Amino acid sequence: MAIPGPIPVSTPQDAGLPFGETTPNTLGLRAILEAIRQGERFLVCSHSRPDGDAVGSMLAVGMLLRQMGKHVDLVAADRVPAVYRGLPGASEIRTALRVRGIYDAVILLECDGLERTRLRGLERMFLINIDHHASGKNFGNLNWIDPDACSVGELVYRLAQEARVTVTREMATCLYTTLLTDTGGFCYGGIQARTFALAGDLTAAGADPVRIARDVYFASPLSKVMLMGAALSTLHKEGALAWVWVTHEDMVRVGAAEEDCEGIVNYALSVVGVEAAAFLRELPEGRIRVSLRSKTQGTGIEDEPGAVNVAAIAEKLGGGGHQNAAGCTLDGPMERATEEILGALRGGMRRS
Repeated sequence: MAIPGPIPVSTPQDAGLPFGETTPNTLGLRAILEAIRQGERFLVCSHSRPDGDAVGSMLAVGMLLRQMGKHVDLVAADRVPAVYRGLPGASEIRTALRVRGIYDAVILLECDGLERTRLRGLERMFLINIDHHASGKNFGNLNWIDPDACSVGELVYRLAQEARVTVTREMATCLYTTLLTDTGGFCYGGIQARTFALAGDLTAAGADPVRIARDVYFASPLSKVMLMGAALSTLHKEGALAWVWVTHEDMVRVGAAEEDCEGIVNYALSVVGVEAAAFLRELPEGRIRVSLRSKTQGTGIEDEPGAVNVAAIAEKLGGGGHQNAAGCTLDGPMERATEEILGALRGGMRRS
């Protein structure tokens, strides 16, 4: 049965509630669940260059839908990074640039627009937008955006609870991966008591925290380690700022894939006294992709010297993300992009 549309937008703000409680603010979640119940065929997508939250959430939504007796296809514009290919069902995520087929709805996870998917063919479909980024936008027919959630996987978990499906060991493994990776190993700001309550629930459901952490953080290919060495050889520090970069030539020289860049910025952030860090990577066409991290929540509180909201900075430059983790793409060359991002970070710190 086709889903009627459009359904009114609702963005619930019930993140502080214990898992499983319902309030009038769960209307957005319930509208999405009702849309799922009415449909039969679903497409699940996330952003291009999928990370742990994107991959784990897509897989968990697929498992949820299948438990509800639905047909589901999982599609991403880029391949699943090697570090996440061991997740249950990861081989079911197809790589494509154009979507073909008839679906009752597309479930889009942590995207601020269709462009973020890099997938063509979604424009005329019924869109269910689930996101937790501060830069999230109401572009779908149904929108559930909760910036207080630590990962989009947390929202998928709430959806599973509302649907009363079983959180299997496989689903718990995928959802715990979203939690671990999007909190930076429980290091980023915004973590609350419910974050650990969710980790406990997923562990009780069968997720193995030690094995998941080992698979994510202690399974780097040689190319990533060599790229890390190239990046760290460029390390610069200026007060509470630090930055590193790699050129396209560096990437080719060590045989690095795009996924090998994940996490390198954290080494710059780990320097004592550093509050915000940037990692710049030269793309083949000469543009510069920037990853930003900060240690503080960027609330602007005066007794937090150096606090910087990197999501706000990235959004002004055409990107987006979280207060502590964000990114954008700038025009090259590297020197020009470096000055632009450093100027924005310096300005962000001064305003805090």
